[in-house]
Amino acid sequence: MLDAFDFLLLTFVVTRIATTFDRTVVDVAFSITLTLMCRPIGALIFGWFADRFGRRTPLMIDIAFYSIIELLTAFSPNFTIFLVLRALYGIAMGGEWGLGAAMTMEALPPNRRGFYSGLLQSGYMAGYLLATVVYYGVFTFTHWDWRALFVIGVLPAGLILYIRTSVPESPVWLAGRAERIAVPAATVVKSLLRNWPLFLYAVAFMAALNAMSHGTQDLYATFLQKQHGFSTTTTSLLSALAAVGAIAGSITFGTISQRVGRRASIMVCALFGACAIPLWALSPTVGLLAVGAFLIQFMIQGAWGVIPAHLNELSPADVRGTFPGLTYQVGNLVAAGTAQFEAVLAQRMPLPGGIHNYGAALAIVAAVVFASVFVLSALGYLIRKENRTVNWAAREAVS
Repeated sequence: MLDAFDFLLLTFVVTRIATTFDRTVVDVAFSITLTLMCRPIGALIFGWFADRFGRRTPLMIDIAFYSIIELLTAFSPNFTIFLVLRALYGIAMGGEWGLGAAMTMEALPPNRRGFYSGLLQSGYMAGYLLATVVYYGVFTFTHWDWRALFVIGVLPAGLILYIRTSVPESPVWLAGRAERIAVPAATVVKSLLRNWPLFLYAVAFMAALNAMSHGTQDLYATFLQKQHGFSTTTTSLLSALAAVGAIAGSITFGTISQRVGRRASIMVCALFGACAIPLWALSPTVGLLAVGAFLIQFMIQGAWGVIPAHLNELSPADVRGTFPGLTYQVGNLVAAGTAQFEAVLAQRMPLPGGIHNYGAALAIVAAVVFASVFVLSALGYLIRKENRTVNWAAREAVS
């Protein structure tokens, strides 16, 4: 929730940052691209530390790192420094997901892993909801500018104290600690090379899922502000409704996946999510846009609710600290330009009056990525037989 909160604050103030630094929306959208491009670096660095030294300490270091960078962003004197800080933030953010997912999935009972996978992933959109509330509060009740959001973004650092005092190390990592400490970094590379078809599939799959997520979220507030001319209140309300739908979808389909399988759940979400595109991006009224926002994020994050469990179940046991986070973030790298591409596409097909057509751009990208997620989910059956909880638990016992 907290790393997403920090990241998504930026998506609400793209136009304000563009004004401050005398840049275009496309230029500022590049900062989102840059953050996503740098996330694989953090996933590799912190993932290796997690497999060698445990999940807990690297997680605390990582949270401290991204909280400090978030604070420094508030004091960016120019656009170049702003971009450098967003790149560093990407490295920090890239390490967090794999660490948290590995720690969580390894500590949970196998027969409840689907529900907790959805609960864990719902934190991302809980962060979106929190960012919405902060955006609304700052620009409704104060005269602060966008920099105040990034000062508030330092709050996640407080989580370190909780982890330090109340969160135990992963029991799975502790069980094999002696062997893992002796494992050199080259062994991680060898394991990934040994499982290269699975690695490439996971990267392609995560690229499609990340394009689906970022393609419907990162320019959504800009779409509401620039194309529809909505106020801070209306933009916040629609964004909050989308976040609520996402949280509900994540927990719902995470739980369902425990019974019907991970891939089947994702395919259902992709199919029904595609059906919601016209309501979400092309509706003329606030009411219809609200329904579309809730439905599309319910399905998108429903698919994502399966991912923490699914990636950890696919992962080879000796690199479970590295594999989920690295494939997730390399997929992010492949999909990093999605929001920037949408901004350029909207610029190139303007509406009457010269307004950029963000709605059409978002709809086109969403249609393509929903189809990609559906197809890649189906192809996954050919890469590896469906990993049900009992199989994962058996492999865990062996390892």
